[in-house]
Amino acid sequence: MTMRKTSRGRRLIPMIAGLAVATVTLSGCLYAAIPEQAQPAPSTTKAPDTAGVAADLLPFYSQTLEWTSCDGGGVGFDCTMVTAPLDWENPADGEIELAVVRHQATGSPIGSLLTNPGGPGGSGRDFILDSLGYAVGQDLIDNYDVIGFDPRGVGSSTAVRCFVAAEMDVHLYDIPEAPRGSDEWEAELTERNQAFAEACEANSDGILPFITTVNSARDMDLLRAVLGDDELNYLGFSYGTFLGATYANLYPEKAGRLVLDGAIDPSVPGLEVGTTQALGFESALRAYMEDCLDSGACPFNGTVDEAMADLGALLASVERSPLKNGDGRMLGADSLMTAIIVTLYSQDNWTILTQGLEGVLQGDPYIAFYLADAYNGREDGVYLDNSTEAFLAYNCVDYPLEDDTAAEDAAMKRIEEGAPTIAPYWSGPDTCAVWSTPPTGTRDEIHAAGAGEILVIGTTNDPATPYEWSVALAEQLEGGILITRVGEGHTGYNKGNVCVDEAVERYLIDGISPDGDLMCD
Repeated sequence: MTMRKTSRGRRLIPMIAGLAVATVTLSGCLYAAIPEQAQPAPSTTKAPDTAGVAADLLPFYSQTLEWTSCDGGGVGFDCTMVTAPLDWENPADGEIELAVVRHQATGSPIGSLLTNPGGPGGSGRDFILDSLGYAVGQDLIDNYDVIGFDPRGVGSSTAVRCFVAAEMDVHLYDIPEAPRGSDEWEAELTERNQAFAEACEANSDGILPFITTVNSARDMDLLRAVLGDDELNYLGFSYGTFLGATYANLYPEKAGRLVLDGAIDPSVPGLEVGTTQALGFESALRAYMEDCLDSGACPFNGTVDEAMADLGALLASVERSPLKNGDGRMLGADSLMTAIIVTLYSQDNWTILTQGLEGVLQGDPYIAFYLADAYNGREDGVYLDNSTEAFLAYNCVDYPLEDDTAAEDAAMKRIEEGAPTIAPYWSGPDTCAVWSTPPTGTRDEIHAAGAGEILVIGTTNDPATPYEWSVALAEQLEGGILITRVGEGHTGYNKGNVCVDEAVERYLIDGISPDGDLMCD
């Protein structure tokens, strides 16, 4: 069953596009403009918080950070590397490095605000360094040292490594020779997955068993401590909600003000995740199609149902007769579906989806490939990050393998009935079935007893992290408060909804929570 990346979606501007934080940065148009800022307050270095730290962890918790200017960073940004245990259960067995960026508060800092853009596999360092004003609002910039970091296995931290670019192109874009759904097709894709998994094992220097959300949450406590904070203040998007909830569960006494936006339900197994996402993306696609038909400039006609049927026919046509791109790659139905999916993370992306579909209808796959490349972090034949590798490394260890044919058949029936446009291209051999490291994670409710109030934000037609997941997480957390953003797209904070933004910033800055669950139309 396919699972889609659950990172925070970027806006796609026509012809200037990016998918999610964790993919390519193409231009300043990609993000909300970063406002002009005052000079930051003088940098201060606080002593690490080592209270109650075990002796074998003290060398890590007591390290002093050396901040330097960041490559490509502007005023107020500085960067450092933090050393963490490779294995938190056996801290003497090796070390890894975590890449960290800090934007110093432009006013009087309350403390540090750690952030995570999602994925798993999104670069939190690049998220803040390249797109501060998209990540957080100006009031948070004024009041917090905003911290971005690459989790273990990701980006500029000690990273998962697998294929070189040419091999990754084959893995992600080559169209199988065998007919979809046949035994030969299954075997061909399984062989491709096996080669990828073996490359990850060979090129990742033994770190794969330790690329887990639990270990990453422990890394966050280390970051909290070496930054000199006695509590963790945190803003996590999408997968970052699972990371934040895991932290609160492990360290409830250290959990400060936590905001979890676009939540994952930690109790949902992988099969259900893939099923719910398929239904969510179909719903978002129907919302797009209704808007497209109303625009007067849509390449489809008739009712929404008729237009969706025509889109299904277009996908089937590309499946039968792939379209050749200028660089020689062939656009098949899978890559076209990736191009469609990427645009559904935000309503702002719908215009470029229309352009891409118009191009495919005219036999030109250029924009479709541009969008698929954005999802995969590819630009001009180069992969700018390792988000695909890290995404699998985390998920293959975090999610237990499921081997229940009856459950799989029932899930596919739900998808076929509820997401008929997406269904033919949603399932296939699972890379995690051939991953070298067995799963160690579990799928259980997270209660974080004793952690205090935690804000959970859900958007009603979020395709990547469907709204019911936010409802479920808010109910599970002992101190969960649900903020509902009524609307389209992935995540809710800093997306133009004043109600959401004011509630989040009042909580993070003043420590004042909403009086119960909050509905933001």
